[in-house]
Amino acid sequence: MIELRHLRYFVAVAEELNFRRAAERVHVDQTPLSRTIRDLEDKLGVTLFVRSSRKLQLTPAGVKLLAEAHTLFIRLQRSVRVVRETNARYREPLRVGIADGIAQPRLSECLARWRMLARDIPLEVMELRAVELSAALRREELDAGFSFGLPDDETVAQEAAWSYPLVAMLSPGHELAKRDVLPISELLAFPMIACDLGRLPGLRLQMDAVLQQYAAKPVIAGEARTLAGYVIRVAAGLGVGLADAGHMATLRRSDVVAVPLAEEIRITTYMLHKRQSHELHDALQRFLAHAKTPH
Repeated sequence: MIELRHLRYFVAVAEELNFRRAAERVHVDQTPLSRTIRDLEDKLGVTLFVRSSRKLQLTPAGVKLLAEAHTLFIRLQRSVRVVRETNARYREPLRVGIADGIAQPRLSECLARWRMLARDIPLEVMELRAVELSAALRREELDAGFSFGLPDDETVAQEAAWSYPLVAMLSPGHELAKRDVLPISELLAFPMIACDLGRLPGLRLQMDAVLQQYAAKPVIAGEARTLAGYVIRVAAGLGVGLADAGHMATLRRSDVVAVPLAEEIRITTYMLHKRQSHELHDALQRFLAHAKTPH
């Protein structure tokens, strides 16, 4: 009897055309993966792959099975949704992770509007570090997430959701704090606070890209592991900072001053989800489209 496991492993190998990458994708060792593919070929009585020392190719039968498997998984997913929707007592929650300490108004508005649009779908929100968010998405413990960006990960899709202008962050007593507009070159003439790459990788990489463009050799006065720690250092006068206007609107603190930059530089917030070989479930598709819709 052919099991769904056979087809799931086959789809991974057929799309990757590489047993090692396919094994990593379905989280099994390469040996049992290869054995399962051989078992599937034996059960079907056909050869699905042309194997050579240099590359792996699908046979015509393999190409046909890949198309049929995609159709089968889509139908199976739809059947599961129909069954769940039939049972009025069952409502699977949409699980959303938030990394990097994001507290932008746009995120709160996004989640609040979603609750009004999808009243029948419970919403669960979890706060994690960036590396934890990536792992939770890969394990399908979360449906979607928000972050300033993660290091490249083939299993996690990252799409720009929205962006805010970058502003200068200063202590009230700083000599630039009373300026109405500030060229970033003047700001970067002072020692600045950076983000820790291990804790806030996306924000650090976005900030580094700005520094590379506008400062030949920026002086880093210290690194912060959280956004709260970043604000504390700037407020204490340990260095100047850069922040998105969304977070500055959220902070509204008297011990930090936000000054608009003369240049149009923006910080992007990304929406993440696990890449799937089949169609994303309906609630997640709706949520992703909703989050990217400007309001």
